[in-house]
Amino acid sequence: MTDKKEPAGRRQERVGVVTTAKMEKTVVVAVERLVRHAFYRKTIRRTSTFMAHDELGAHAGDRVRIVETRPLSRHKRWRVTEILERATAEAAAIQG
Repeated sequence: MTDKKEPAGRRQERVGVVTTAKMEKTVVVAVERLVRHAFYRKTIRRTSTFMAHDELGAHAGDRVRIVETRPLSRHKRWRVTEILERATAEAAAIQG
């Protein structure tokens, strides 16, 4: 018989903007999501930050895709899979 193992679960993927790239091979990525307020029904913008392992060399202001992975350190559970958009020189000068 051919028993093929299927992955137990699909890894989560998020797209966000790199806010800090001052560590070695680690970046902090801010991911925004829209949530509707339970009572007032107004849409609110919420931001979550994730520490991600970066082998690609992302800089502050870059738009990146991160994927869930095994724990790499105390705070890192994500890694950068691709850089979707590089930061412009003006945006980099404003941020840092």
